[in-house]
Amino acid sequence: MPELILFNKPYGVITQFSDHALHQTLSDYIAAPGFYPAGRLDTDSEGLLLLTNDGKLQAHIADPRHKLAKTYWVQVEGEPDEAALDQLRRGVQLSDFTTLPAEVERIAAPELWPRQPPIRVRKHIPDSWLALTIREGKNRQVRRMTAKVGLPTLRLVRVRIGDWTLDGIAPGEWQQRSVAQPSMGRQARTPNQPFKFKRP
Repeated sequence: MPELILFNKPYGVITQFSDHALHQTLSDYIAAPGFYPAGRLDTDSEGLLLLTNDGKLQAHIADPRHKLAKTYWVQVEGEPDEAALDQLRRGVQLSDFTTLPAEVERIAAPELWPRQPPIRVRKHIPDSWLALTIREGKNRQVRRMTAKVGLPTLRLVRVRIGDWTLDGIAPGEWQQRSVAQPSMGRQARTPNQPFKFKRP
């Protein structure tokens, strides 16, 4: 039976096991030979990263053709209006492609762990939180989407991939689970703070 690791990746950690001169890597947190990341999460993003020891499961999770839903909590600079949210829902024209329609809603500030280093919030500019679900995973896509509609991303935390969530996993910690079959993620939804996080 395939095994899956759910890892709450801290800010600044690179999603590779080999050493890096400037950043921590997965090997600083996970001692599980034979496991490899199923997809990626940018160094300056936080949250759920999946790793598996099964090639078919890895391909299923990482292959964009399966359109596995990924949900992010996004702290943005500014206050989104309905026009900006509707643009994200319809799809955003970026320089190299048009995004698929996203699910997005404004949410209250979630009860997250403090980020290190702290977010640099400009004193006279408000910030807001969005729950954003996409079914593709181009490079830095969420950041590019919010910037395109005038809402630069300040903090980005992935909280769900398909049916797998961060529930109960503190930053830098991981859980290992057996997986009977790939989760298609058909029931994924845009959550408004449904999870309970452990504090580091």
